[in-house]
Amino acid sequence: MATNSALKNQLANKQDAPKKVSAQSLGLKALLSTPTMKKKFEAVLDKKSPQFMSSLLNLYNGDQGLMKAEPMSIVSSALVAATLDLPIDKNLGYAWIVPFYDSKKGHTAAQFQLGYKGYIQLALRTGQYKAINVIPVYEGELVKWNRLTEEIELNLDGATSDKVIGYCGYFKLVNGFEKTVYWTREQIESHRIKHNKLKDKKALNGVWKSDYDAMALKTVLRNMLSKWGILSIEMQKAFTEDEAEHEVKDITEDSSVIDGDFEIVDDEQSEQPIDTEQTEVSFDDVQ
Repeated sequence: MATNSALKNQLANKQDAPKKVSAQSLGLKALLSTPTMKKKFEAVLDKKSPQFMSSLLNLYNGDQGLMKAEPMSIVSSALVAATLDLPIDKNLGYAWIVPFYDSKKGHTAAQFQLGYKGYIQLALRTGQYKAINVIPVYEGELVKWNRLTEEIELNLDGATSDKVIGYCGYFKLVNGFEKTVYWTREQIESHRIKHNKLKDKKALNGVWKSDYDAMALKTVLRNMLSKWGILSIEMQKAFTEDEAEHEVKDITEDSSVIDGDFEIVDDEQSEQPIDTEQTEVSFDDVQ
């Protein structure tokens, strides 16, 4: 028969044991406050980790759609951006964390999407590109385009309206090789509809709905670089991760539980923005 002393010791050991909670049951704030997640971001970003996590929480608090997404999918997407060392502020246009409804799994998840500025940034880091750009072409600006020779003539002062009729991409390598591509608005739309995951293929969603031109520019740039550009290991990773769907269970060291001391926060207290200038992430006022 167990003595009182033995029972007390057993209870004390249980109280001292690390808490184990399903990662999927945590809100974003509580998930990021766990030692496991802090270590993951610190391993990638080092001293920049607190600022990046602050920007992630600010992004989350300012996006009603993202608040409905699985927290683990948000973290997964954020870690991709962190690995590529790209900011996730959607106003900057380097990378986006976009919520979408997964009809197969019956829930909303987040997805990492690379912006055209992100592709340009990664290309410049290789040191192989002397020049790279992509622009919208307005009605009246296109003088001549030869699909075979890829010779294009634009009159950038000749716009007759604000209507975008196409998108032009260009790069020149330090070795002298250069490439120019031009997509009509109709070609962009055909590509968008073909790859649209919605049942209504013509419906706009995500960044295509909020910033059509940015996604069109990205489409042209991505296609051009993938066919003719020099791709570093980092750029190859970006191409693979862009708009990829991940299993959220792969984010933690243990796919089912997260160990550590943390506080589950009431969602009603998670609406307040945080100060991105702080040197440490505070998990007391936001989720």
